[in-house]
Amino acid sequence: MLRWLLRRKLAQEEQRLGESLDYLRHILDVSVSAFLRFTSFMPLANSRKTLPKEAWFTAQLVALQKVDCGTCLQIGVNLARESGVSPQLLRAVLDGRLEDLPAELVDVFHFTQQVVTATGDEDELRETLRQRYGECGLIELAYAIASSQIPPTVKRCLGYARSCRLVHVEVGH
Repeated sequence: MLRWLLRRKLAQEEQRLGESLDYLRHILDVSVSAFLRFTSFMPLANSRKTLPKEAWFTAQLVALQKVDCGTCLQIGVNLARESGVSPQLLRAVLDGRLEDLPAELVDVFHFTQQVVTATGDEDELRETLRQRYGECGLIELAYAIASSQIPPTVKRCLGYARSCRLVHVEVGH
């Protein structure tokens, strides 16, 4: 019964997110407890309270582009659109058009790139972002970056990663 309910919830999430969650269905079919452990990180992935949504999603999309260029990135775009982030901002982030981003998001963009590529050059931007968003905002930024890495990594490990494709940014909702 629990597996049936969880499969139903997955189908609803697929509708909302606009992408397949076949890797989660596989995990659920193999082990309900493994599925529940995977979903236990969702509060971390959705813990934005103080960080502006534009900064949160800029960080997530930049981090996702490092590990995924398929369905997880599209889900990130779809969630950003659902949260009210403008399609113009999303397209600028995805295309790396920094001249079309506000200065504070350029900082988030660069900081995220430095973190996900482990350059060791993020100290100055970390302080800038700490001053701008506060300690809680910096923690949330860390959560946005880290949590975006989990689904594509799990998908790749399980053989569910799809090939790269163009990311669609819908203008209307």
